[in-house]
Amino acid sequence: MTTPRAPAREIFSWAMFDFANSSYTTVIVTVVFPVIFPRLVVGDAPDYTRGNLLWSVALSVSYGLVVLTAPVLGAIMDFRAAKKRFLFGSYVITVAATALLYFVSPGHVLLGMVLVIVSNYGFAVGESFTSSFLPDLGPTEELGKISGFAWGLGYVGGIACTGLVLAVVGPQTLENFDRLRLVGPITAVFFLVAAIPTFMFLRERGTPKVLPPGESLLGMGFRRLLETGRSLGGFRDLLVFFVALFFAMAGLSIVIAFAFIYGDQVIGWSRTSYQLMFVITNLTATVGAVGFGFLQQRWGNLRTFNLTLALWILAIVGIWGTPGITAWLNGALGTVWSAEHVFLFMGAMAGLGLGATQSASRTIVAVFSPESKSAEFFGFWGLFGKLASAFGVLSLGVLQVRLGLQSAILLCSLFFLVALLLTLFVREQRGRAAAAAYVAT
Repeated sequence: MTTPRAPAREIFSWAMFDFANSSYTTVIVTVVFPVIFPRLVVGDAPDYTRGNLLWSVALSVSYGLVVLTAPVLGAIMDFRAAKKRFLFGSYVITVAATALLYFVSPGHVLLGMVLVIVSNYGFAVGESFTSSFLPDLGPTEELGKISGFAWGLGYVGGIACTGLVLAVVGPQTLENFDRLRLVGPITAVFFLVAAIPTFMFLRERGTPKVLPPGESLLGMGFRRLLETGRSLGGFRDLLVFFVALFFAMAGLSIVIAFAFIYGDQVIGWSRTSYQLMFVITNLTATVGAVGFGFLQQRWGNLRTFNLTLALWILAIVGIWGTPGITAWLNGALGTVWSAEHVFLFMGAMAGLGLGATQSASRTIVAVFSPESKSAEFFGFWGLFGKLASAFGVLSLGVLQVRLGLQSAILLCSLFFLVALLLTLFVREQRGRAAAAAYVAT
């Protein structure tokens, strides 16, 4: 049975959660706080290897908690038709822990790590929870466009919140730390307010089931999870895609967590280039998410996903080679460009794939998932994605201690290449048919 397209107001309200939660991932995970934490909170100049490592550890722990909990929470959500309530809980956790970052000062390393772990856990499980609504919002051929619109709107939210934060807090220096304390509270308030339409207009579909006598919700969740795990054998293409997604997300998590650290520590950019990179990557990510979303409808979800992986491989090699490419261009063209200028171009290329890769993967999981188990299967999406994120950022954190950040960044290209090779064994039509057959039984 074809799922009817949801009302425009409901689709927009669902997309507003991407708009809201992008404030967290952009400000706290990518642009502002990952520079503040190693440079000012840990403060192990000149190379910041300890700060970088502790940053990767905090993110990895939070992703590990998602791995342990997201699938069973998804099973409970499907059983009780409680996606919206669980999404609200993750929202409250993220907002509260982000606001408490106000109390993290230079030297308060443990407090900073704990609050990043808690807030990023709330954000990450919420990402799975909100994505589980996607199959209910329209027919499968339109899900790529709907997902791409939401992810693109998310980058608009990221731009708006980060622009507000940078305008209020000023330079990231020790002398300005009293104002830098406001990074967490401003982000928390933005998230709090921007997500209100989601909880006003997004519908909870499905019928709650009654627990058998003597069984707890947690026990039922694990039982359903085991049943789903056994049934995954009938979803060959989804399983292979999850493995490919593991490597893609390992690479992507490194970019998200270390891109601005790389610009600060390897490129040595100016504040102007820092601000330009933020604007450029978010604008190109918006264009990429929306544009590739339309491409998915015409060209297929899997082929579009593969195109983004190829784009990533080129972008990462370019980022690694930025100093050498700059020198070559200046010698060949007689220009006087700095590495900052070339790095901005590479950032624009990477930005095109930033939202598109994640949006396309979300759509593929949606069309490969049986309607009655969408939250559970998106729980597995969260499991593979966040396990990959923990593996990726921790691997980079350890590797940069031995090789330096510039050489270690090439690990991303290896991850994207492995993901691309694995998707050659996935067949989109076969995956759709498996999901439809499960619903029919």
